[in-house]
Formats: sequence, C-alpha cells, structure tokens
Amino acid sequence: MDPKLKDESGAGENVVVTLPGTVDKIIPALGSQPEKAQIAVEGAETLYREIRVDNTMQNLAGDDVRLKLGAAVEVTIEAKPEATTPGK
Repeated sequence: MDPKLKDESGAGENVVVTLPGTVDKIIPALGSQPEKAQIAVEGAETLYREIRVDNTMQNLAGDDVRLKLGAAVEVTIEAKPEATTPGK
C-alpha cells in the first residue's frame, strides 16, 4: 500500500481509505452556484487528481466555515463491503 494512504478498513463495517490533498484553488460563487474549493488529491492520476466541492461547511460549534487556499485536507472514500472485491 502507498505509504501516503491512511488505511482505515479495520475501523467499522465499511471499507475506508483516506488520501491527503491540498486546496489549490477557490472558485468564486457564480450566480446561484456556491463558492467551490478545488482539491488536488495526492496519489491520484494526473488527469483525475482535482475534485471540486462546495466550500460551505460547519465546525463543531455549528458555525459556517470555508476552506482556505493552500489548506491541507483529507479526502475519504468509503464503501460498503458488498461494493468491493478481493484484491490480487
């Protein structure tokens, strides 16, 4: 397994992997579309390494917050066991 990946498959029923990423662009709100944060996911193929998500979140206190440009983030992928097959 790539040492940059954080394998959490033993934690609970679902299969989980967490990948490191960095917010590399903030895309301003446009019309009715909310502001977006573009995240570069480390370890992904070059053409597929960026994802864009709404830049609207809440902290533990329930306050609205946004990601900052350059912020280190973690991208978690989770699947139910029946959605996976054994590795080679």
